[in-house]
Amino acid sequence: MQLYNSATHKKEEFTTHTPGHVEMYTCGPTVYHFAHIGNLRSYIMEDVLEKFLRYDGYDVNRVMNITDVGHLSSDADTGEDKMLKGAKREHKTVMEIAQYYTDAFFDDCRKLNIKTPDVVQPATGLIDEFIKLVEGLLDKGYAYVAGGNVYFDTSKLERYYVFNDHDEEDLAVGVREGVEEDQNKRNKNDFVLWFTKSKFEDQALKWDSPWGVGYPGWHIECSGISLKYNGEYLDLHCGGIDNAFPHHTNEIAQSESYIGHPWCKQWFHVHHLNTNSGKMSKSKGEFLTVSLLEEKGYDPLVYRFFCLQSHYRKGLVFSWENLDNATVAFQKLIAKVAAQDPADGPVDEAVVAEYKDKFQKQVGNDLNTALAVTALYDALKAKTNGATRLAVLDSFDQVLSLSLLDKAAKVREEQKKQKTASQGGYTVTGEGDPAVDALVLQRYEAKKAKNFAEADRIRDELKAQGIEVTDLPGGAIWKRV
Repeated sequence: MQLYNSATHKKEEFTTHTPGHVEMYTCGPTVYHFAHIGNLRSYIMEDVLEKFLRYDGYDVNRVMNITDVGHLSSDADTGEDKMLKGAKREHKTVMEIAQYYTDAFFDDCRKLNIKTPDVVQPATGLIDEFIKLVEGLLDKGYAYVAGGNVYFDTSKLERYYVFNDHDEEDLAVGVREGVEEDQNKRNKNDFVLWFTKSKFEDQALKWDSPWGVGYPGWHIECSGISLKYNGEYLDLHCGGIDNAFPHHTNEIAQSESYIGHPWCKQWFHVHHLNTNSGKMSKSKGEFLTVSLLEEKGYDPLVYRFFCLQSHYRKGLVFSWENLDNATVAFQKLIAKVAAQDPADGPVDEAVVAEYKDKFQKQVGNDLNTALAVTALYDALKAKTNGATRLAVLDSFDQVLSLSLLDKAAKVREEQKKQKTASQGGYTVTGEGDPAVDALVLQRYEAKKAKNFAEADRIRDELKAQGIEVTDLPGGAIWKRV
C-alpha cells in the first residue's frame, strides 16, 4: 500500500513496526455539541482506511479518544473550555453534556456505517496517566512550571514544526480568535500540559495534581491515551488537516520527548469539507448535521457515497445540489445491483479473486476511493453470472460500507410485491405469489358470473391464509396480514 505521509509530504510504502499489525490512533470528537458533516467526513475516510487495512490482511488495533475536558475554544491555550461552554449553553453539567453528545456522535457513526474503534477512551478516565506523563516531561527537562501551570518547553527541541508545508490558514489555527499572549510562556510556541485553578476559576472538572488542583491540556490527552493503548510505537495517526498544527505538532513534541525515540511514522490528514462560502465550522453557524440531512429526506449513506467520490487530500465542496446529484447516482447504483440475480450462480471464485486483487491495487494507491467507486461499476459489467458479480460487490463493500447488497435486496423485495397478474383487463397486484394471484382472479371471475357463494368461499380461503384483499376499480391489491 502506498499512502501519503503528512510528515514527509510524499507518498510512501506503508510499513508497520510489527509486520502484519497496525497500531492506529484517531483523534476523536470534543463532545460539547453535535458533530457536523465536515467533522464526519474525516471519520468516514478514517473508517475506510481502517477497513481497507483489514481487507489487505492487516490486524488493526484502532484507538480513539473522547475529549470531554481540556479543549479550549482557542487552540492556543486561551479562551473558555469547550465543554464548559456547552454546559452553560444547555444548563446541564459537563458530564451530562459529554454523555449526551458522545451518544449522539456514535449514533451518527452508526447511520454512516462507521465502525466503532477497538478502544474508545474519554479523557476524564485517564487523568492519572496524564499526570504521570507531565511528571516525566518535567523530570527530563522538557517542561516547566510558571504561573501555576505546567508548560512544554519547545526551545528544547531540534525540530518543532513537523508539518511545515501546510496552508497558512492551517498553520494559523493557534493564533486565531483574538488570542492574547500568555505571559507565563518562555517561548511563543510553548503550550500548556496542565492547567491549575489559577487559570480558570470556573472550570467545572478539576483534579488534584502535584502542581495544584486543575485539569490537563488538550494535547497531553491524545499522547497519554495512545501511549497506554497503542504502546510506544504508533504506526498510523489520523485526523483532520486542521489538527496538524498545533495539536498533532504538540503531540509529537511531548510524546517523543517522553519516550526518547521516534513515535509515529505515518500521518494521515483528511482535508476540509467546504461550502460555497468557505470551510465548514460550528463557529460560522453553517451547522449541517446527519440529523438535518435525514430531516430533509436524505439517506446518510448518500453522504458517505458523496465523500467516497472525492480524494481525502482534496477539499470537498458541499451543496444541496451536489448531494442531490449523489442521491440520483446512488439510487441508480442500487438499482443496477438489484438487477443482479442472486440465484444466477454458482460463484466463480477465480473471478472474485481477480477483481479483489485489482481493487486492492486501486484503493491501495493512497486510499483512492473515487477509483473504488468506479470499481463497483466495473464489477457490474463483468462477463460472469449474477451471483459472482454480487460476491465481488459484497467483497468491495467490506471497505466501502454502503450496504449495497442489503439495499438491493430491499429493492428486489419491493419489486416482487409490485408484480402483477392480469386477466381480461382485471389487474391483481400482490407480493409475487402466483397461487394467491390465481385465487384472487378466480374470485373475480366468480363475482363476474354472479356466483357469489363461490366468491365468498374463495374470500374465506384467502382470509384463512392471512391474505387481505382490497378491491379497486379494474383490479385488486392483496397483502399478507
